Amino acid sequence: MTNLITDPPPPSFMEAVRFWWKLGWISFGGPAGQIAIMHKEIIERRRWMSEEHFLHALNFCMMLPGPEAQQLATYLGWRLHGARGGIAAGTLFVLPSMFILLALSWLYMVGGNIVWVNGLFYGLTAAVIAIVVSAVKRIGSKALKSPSLWILAGLSFWAIHHYQISFVIIILTAALIGYAGGKIYPRQFPAGKGHVKSSVGEHQCVKLPPAPKATMGRTALVSAICLTLWWLPVLGIGSWLGWQSIHFQEGLFFSKAALVTIGGAYAVLPYVAQMTVEKFGWLSQTQMMAGLGLAETTPGPLIMVLQFVGFVAAW
Repeated sequence: MTNLITDPPPPSFMEAVRFWWKLGWISFGGPAGQIAIMHKEIIERRRWMSEEHFLHALNFCMMLPGPEAQQLATYLGWRLHGARGGIAAGTLFVLPSMFILLALSWLYMVGGNIVWVNGLFYGLTAAVIAIVVSAVKRIGSKALKSPSLWILAGLSFWAIHHYQISFVIIILTAALIGYAGGKIYPRQFPAGKGHVKSSVGEHQCVKLPPAPKATMGRTALVSAICLTLWWLPVLGIGSWLGWQSIHFQEGLFFSKAALVTIGGAYAVLPYVAQMTVEKFGWLSQTQMMAGLGLAETTPGPLIMVLQFVGFVAAW
């Protein structure tokens, strides 16, 4: 009997670019909502990647500093179309929110009041909550495959919600438990089988090209390019406006913050608020809360609130 089920064709680069541009405008709901949208669109609807591959990438991004949703988008774009795909996905994911938050930051400083902004975005609250709940249900049902994993997830929630235990400690503890459980009781801690199967069928997702092998030379080249693009503007501002200028000091502080943002925006925002409000005095507590409100109700990663902080500090 002829198998009528065929693999979907791989997306063209421009098709992927249009998707990432659209995602940048509709990515409400913080990391949970954004990951849910990517899962629904990329895995369930377009079938550009397998379920196992998506979850593997998500787990990896959760362990890195920085906004995990943007990192996931960057990884997915890279796997689809190489370096240009990763750059396009990562850039377009935050570009709309950058322009929106820049305009709202200016309006906030000029008008001194964001009541109308809160009213404008108030209707999005219910939709954002629904997106987050949908994300928890959809991804949780795929990843939690045994009673032990459900218990571990519940204990993790209890630890972070009731005891305010560090997100990093919870992640590392869960990883050690999962590793030991996989060795001792593999039926309760089933390990993933790599990037093979999908929830929509083993041969019903796009066949991705093989990933380039990591080499010392390639790693050194990529690192050199990225570090140059990172530090050149910071050092340029320092040499132009002065090493004690607010702009250079912001560059140093946010560079440091970028290295300690393991756990996403919710883990780093208390640190940023403490330093910028209490230590540096760049903005008031009221202004910090206003920035959080704007970032929560606009598309893009919640960490984009740092753009508001930098704008207000240098106003």
